[in-house]
Amino acid sequence: MSVLVAFSVTPIGVGEDVGELVAEAVRVVRASGLPNRTDAMFTTVEGETWDEVMAVVRDAVAVVEARCGRVSLVLKADIRAGQDGRLDAKVATVERHLAP
Repeated sequence: MSVLVAFSVTPIGVGEDVGELVAEAVRVVRASGLPNRTDAMFTTVEGETWDEVMAVVRDAVAVVEARCGRVSLVLKADIRAGQDGRLDAKVATVERHLAP
């Protein structure tokens, strides 16, 4: 099984400059060893099980919560049996269709 989770952690009540706290969450994701990608809106993590990926999300939220007390979490998940490497494969499919 492949589990893709795109999530966004937003610290609440610390002002507009939240980059340092968001970086802490991304640091947790990168340290997990799971395939991941961060863009302007979300961090996406890929794992083999729901529990594996959600543990990373939980830990990323916890590190931010420890520094600010309130966190907003937006999460989208795609769970599919028998597929691995979808973090890159899904983007490659779109790029293939965009090619002249």
